[in-house]
Amino acid sequence: MNGLDRRRANTDSWMHVLGEGTRVARAALFANWRRTVLTVLGVGIGAGVVVTVAAVIEGIRSEVLGAVESAGPNNFTLMPFDFSEVRVILDGSGRPSWFDRPPISDREIRRVRTLPGVGLAVAGFEFGAALRYRSNWVNASWRASSSEWPAFFPGDFLSGRDFTPAEVNQARAVVVLSASLAEAVFGQLDPVGKRLRVNAGRRAANELFTVVGVYEPEDNLFGEASSNFAITPYTAADKRLKARDRFTFINVQVAPREGVTPQDAQEQIISALRSMRGLRPGEDNNFGFVRSDQIADLFNQLTGAFFAVMIGLSSVGMLVGGIGVIGIMLISVTERTREIGIRKAVGATQREIKWQFLIEASLLTATGAAAGLMIGWGISELLAYYTPLPARIPLWSVFAAISLAALTGILFGMIPALRAAKLDPVDALRYE
Repeated sequence: MNGLDRRRANTDSWMHVLGEGTRVARAALFANWRRTVLTVLGVGIGAGVVVTVAAVIEGIRSEVLGAVESAGPNNFTLMPFDFSEVRVILDGSGRPSWFDRPPISDREIRRVRTLPGVGLAVAGFEFGAALRYRSNWVNASWRASSSEWPAFFPGDFLSGRDFTPAEVNQARAVVVLSASLAEAVFGQLDPVGKRLRVNAGRRAANELFTVVGVYEPEDNLFGEASSNFAITPYTAADKRLKARDRFTFINVQVAPREGVTPQDAQEQIISALRSMRGLRPGEDNNFGFVRSDQIADLFNQLTGAFFAVMIGLSSVGMLVGGIGVIGIMLISVTERTREIGIRKAVGATQREIKWQFLIEASLLTATGAAAGLMIGWGISELLAYYTPLPARIPLWSVFAAISLAALTGILFGMIPALRAAKLDPVDALRYE
């Protein structure tokens, strides 16, 4: 027999072993269907956890990265501190080193806007204040900003307009309300042109602001948490509400000219601010930048860590299912000892017996993986339909669930399979 004939014979032999093993294993699983269902359930829970958690994390990740992309992948933010150096201090030793850095001044804001690498610069800060129209006070999140802020905050005006650069320069008491806040305060009335009383606490109370627009931001995962907001000129928030703090920031859009990169714009800002602040060569910058790609990279790192933890937790579930597979398969080997003896007596080899039980264990775990995928898919669909939480099943999680299930079947089915393969046919035939 030549080499080709031997390979064909080996292939036919393996196909026969797999086919026969699958047929016998399937019959055995159906014969003990209650036991099979319990084992499948244990493995299915582990696979379902993988798919469900992966779907939720992937959905959140896509929402965050989509928000970063819509806000402009090449945009960045100038801040009083370096985002990458921020650390949480829990030992009570005092304020972090960056806390006492000088805030960004109006003069610096105007200078940044004149730089050739900067296409648009929108200054701002955030604070809280209550507002009312005629009756009850409503708490809202306030965003003090210069004009053209919609370039960094995607959405549409439902009515009215943005405040103008002239209104910012004059610190006019005008405000743009979010659609949900406008409805909470005015109901079905058109807010544009009406005046609100604003209470910013002890700093300023009962200031009158005129509504100039109603804005509806784009839908996103975090929209519900920040749906009630008001946007006013940062000069008015500073002068009239005394709300300005040291964490004023500038959102920067790179000039739309060929050859201008975010790095070019940042270098120009660094040079301008170091000169204005009198920083000497060798002294560190007392300001910093947050780039969109930094946010994306940070979130990718966080989701990667979550995925690793998820795989570890689901592996514990698979371990529990695998222990169940060992128990069930050992019982199956014991119950079918005479059957094994008969098969060996009529010519079945150790390899055939071993593969019969390995295939049976793999069928158990594969069925569990299929059940887990269906469970995970169902939960993901329910979450996406009934909650604002996005859930998208990534393809890799399907392969991960199937691979973990297959590995569980092979590893935990090996002990019963080897025990069955090594049974002496004479002793097996005498077994009662």
